[in-house]
Amino acid sequence: MSLVYGEIVHGLVVKNGYESNLYVGNAVINMYSVFKKMQDAHKVFDEMCERDVFSWTSLLCGYAKHGEMGRACAIFDQMPVRNNVSWTGMISGFVGVGRYVEALSYFRDMLYDDKVQANEAILVSVLSACAHLGALDQGNWIHMYIGKNRISESSNISTALIDMYSKCGRIDSASRVFNGISRRDVHNFTSMISGLSIHGLGKEALCVFYQMLAENVKPNEVTCLGVLNACSHSGLVEEGSSIFYDMESLWGVAPKIEHYGCHIDLLGRAGYLEKAFKIVKTMPMKPDIVIWRSLLNGCRIHRDANLARCIINHVGQMNSQECNGGEVLLSNLYASLGIWEGVTEVRKLMGERRIESDPGCSWIEVDGVVHEFRVADKLHPRIIEVREKLNEILKRARVGGYVSNTMHVSFDLNEEEKEQAVAWHSEKLAVAFALMSTPPGTSIRIVKNLRTCEDCHLALKAISKVYGREIVVRDRSRFHTFKGGDCSCNDYW
Repeated sequence: MSLVYGEIVHGLVVKNGYESNLYVGNAVINMYSVFKKMQDAHKVFDEMCERDVFSWTSLLCGYAKHGEMGRACAIFDQMPVRNNVSWTGMISGFVGVGRYVEALSYFRDMLYDDKVQANEAILVSVLSACAHLGALDQGNWIHMYIGKNRISESSNISTALIDMYSKCGRIDSASRVFNGISRRDVHNFTSMISGLSIHGLGKEALCVFYQMLAENVKPNEVTCLGVLNACSHSGLVEEGSSIFYDMESLWGVAPKIEHYGCHIDLLGRAGYLEKAFKIVKTMPMKPDIVIWRSLLNGCRIHRDANLARCIINHVGQMNSQECNGGEVLLSNLYASLGIWEGVTEVRKLMGERRIESDPGCSWIEVDGVVHEFRVADKLHPRIIEVREKLNEILKRARVGGYVSNTMHVSFDLNEEEKEQAVAWHSEKLAVAFALMSTPPGTSIRIVKNLRTCEDCHLALKAISKVYGREIVVRDRSRFHTFKGGDCSCNDYW
């Protein structure tokens, strides 16, 4: 890993007249690509008198690896011949920059090329894309493709399948993949524990964790993070605290800030706010915004405005760009308590710091196509129909017991205006679209970028009851499975 020595060797290549050698040129392109010196890599490529598929692929993968997908696409389109390394570079590159729909699109294009078969890296990448989008139908198809083409389910592919099924809301399918592995490793166990965690199945995650220990598989820091999250989402305070304090002595995993964050979240959710705050003030590293947000979330759940004010004073001393989530949470907490002068003060501060909250966004897959809805969406091609359908749905939901919860609307509006403000949340629009577009009785699966609010949670419980539909929502922190008017989280999220 020495760019300087690489440049010295490149100088010797030129001095000794080997720059025209195809294999040496390919190695030079690859070397510069590794060090993100893409201008130098491209210059070598342009000056080569002879190029092969490896020359093109080395340059393409260099751009893709460093997130320059526009340049990578341009090179890919010009390539005279493509191999599965070229396709791997493009697909994994799109996944790396969060462009999951395009990754799946390129995978479909690749399948039309009879000369190329998906390798392990491609399959892991596209399964990851399906996991992020909640694209269960496409994930199922890829699993069948693996079986049909007799591709060996390596540890990486099995781990990716467990992750995909878990994040698409099919924890039962994830368990079947996990149970079918003859010799499980730390990655398989970690993926299964994390999957159970986001489904709120804390006790089941603990069982898999203890099974892992019984099979003498040593947990790593990601495993510990998964099991601590599982305890947090299920209110298992004693079990989670015990694992947190045993991590280093039993398994040699020194707690990092993420582990402290999980432990603090566990205590905060369970109402041990003072104890959690004490840990924050005595932890061996400087707390980040995630730690403060976890505490603020505990304050929101238990409606403790005094401690929230104390916390936000700490948050305010941090970098303004890191304050985003903390300021929004405090604003919502003040709104829920009707302290409008507090809301005004925080919003003014956010304006001065140019802090904006992330807009709510939900994705839903219908007939193999992923649709995106934003809060108060106006861009979806069928948005007028969707809004009309949503009005009809909310009227029926009220008959099923739904009463709009506007506690966290951060403006001093009248009740009718508040109800309108929460009516157009992205997951409600996605549900309306699903009820318009899918047969009665089929499950509805939605992925959301933010935490589900109390009003949407109440609405989806009622909708699942009056329409007789299972509605599965994966928000920023966990899964909610709404069925018959109840939610799998037992209102603990």
